[in-house]
Amino acid sequence: MMYTILQNVELVLPNKILSNVHVGIEKGKIVRIDADPISTYEEYQQIDCKGKRLIPGMIDVHIHGANGFDMMDGREESIQEVSRTCASTGCTSFLATSVSSTIEDLLAMIHSVKRVVGHEVGAKIAGIHLEGPYLNPIRKGMQNEKYLRHPDIEEMKMIFKEADSLIQMVTIAPELPGGMELISFLKEQGVIISIAHSDATYEEAKKAFEAGASHVTHCFNGMRPIHHRDPGIVVAAFEEEHVSLQAIVDHIHLHPAIIRLMHRSKGPEGMVLITDALQAMGMGDGDYLFGGHHVTVTDGVARLHDGTLASSTVTMNEALRYTVETGISLTDAVQMASTTPARILGLHQKGAIAVGMDADLVLLDDAFQVQWTMIDGHIV
Repeated sequence: MMYTILQNVELVLPNKILSNVHVGIEKGKIVRIDADPISTYEEYQQIDCKGKRLIPGMIDVHIHGANGFDMMDGREESIQEVSRTCASTGCTSFLATSVSSTIEDLLAMIHSVKRVVGHEVGAKIAGIHLEGPYLNPIRKGMQNEKYLRHPDIEEMKMIFKEADSLIQMVTIAPELPGGMELISFLKEQGVIISIAHSDATYEEAKKAFEAGASHVTHCFNGMRPIHHRDPGIVVAAFEEEHVSLQAIVDHIHLHPAIIRLMHRSKGPEGMVLITDALQAMGMGDGDYLFGGHHVTVTDGVARLHDGTLASSTVTMNEALRYTVETGISLTDAVQMASTTPARILGLHQKGAIAVGMDADLVLLDDAFQVQWTMIDGHIV
C-alpha cells in the first residue's frame, strides 16, 4: 500500500499550532510527524497542503439530516447522503440521531442505519443517538408532542435488542415517571445518558447526574432556564465535573456570551460542538417536513409556524468558525469539535493528530472552508 505524505501543513494540536509540518500516513494510520520533509520512502504519493490548516476529523454526536434527506424516513439513501454531506463539511464520524416518533418509524430508522454501517460513502457512523421519545412536553421544542411518552423500560429493551450495539447516546427527561429507573437501565447498557427537553429542577438534575447521566443535549435549549432561585439543569451540570455539554454554535441558538460562559465553566474538555442539523443543511431557505412538523427555513434559521426553533442548518466547519469568532481559541475549538466527542464516545483512535491515530483528517483554509476530508487515509 502506498505511503502518503502531507507536505507543508499548519498543524492544529491541543495546545499549539505548528507551521510547515509534514505528516506521513500508511495503512490508514498516522505514522510520522516531522518538521523536515519526509523522504525515506521510495514509493509514495505527496500532497502539497500549501500551508493550510490540518485538523482532526470532526465528530458530530447530534445530526438528523442533510442536503434534503431526513434519516427518520427509513431509507438507506438518506443515511448515505448524510454520510456524504458530513464528509464534505469536515465531519468524519457521526451519531445518526432520531427524533420522537412512532415505534415503527424509529425501528425503521435503526434498521436503515444497521444496513449502512460498514458501507458508508463518506463519514463513518459511530452509532445512534436516540433523542426521545421520553421527553417532557413542557420543554418539547420542535419534538412532536403526540409522540412523547413516559419512560418504558420494556420498550427500551426492545429498541436496544433491535439496534444491536449501535445505540451510543440517549436523551431523556429524568423527571418523568420512570425516568430514574430508565437511567439505571441505560447505565447498565454502558451508553451516554443525556438530559434535554426536560423541566427538571436543579435537585432533580443533580440526582440524575449522580445516578449516571453525564451529558446535556443542546445545552440551554429545551430545558428549564437559569433563575437565581431556581437554577435548573444547566447550573447542576456546571457543578458536576463529569458532565459534558453540547453546544449549537450557529449565532442563533446561543448568544456568544453564553458560549464563552460554557467554555469558562467546562473548558474544551467538557464541551462538544454539534450541528443538530435537519435536512435543510446544505439546501438553503424553504419549507420542509421534519419530525411530523412543517418547518420553514428563512435566512438559514429553521422554525415551526409558531416561531419555535426547529434544529439548525449549521455545518461542523461553520460551527468551528463561529466558535472562534466568539473569542475561543482555534486549538480549544478543535478540541470541542474533534477531541472531546471522540473521548466521550470512546473512539480512542480518533480526534487527534498523533502517531498511531487514525488518519481521519480535514484540511481547512483561513475562512474554514473544507479543502478536502480524509477518512482512513483516503480523501473522500
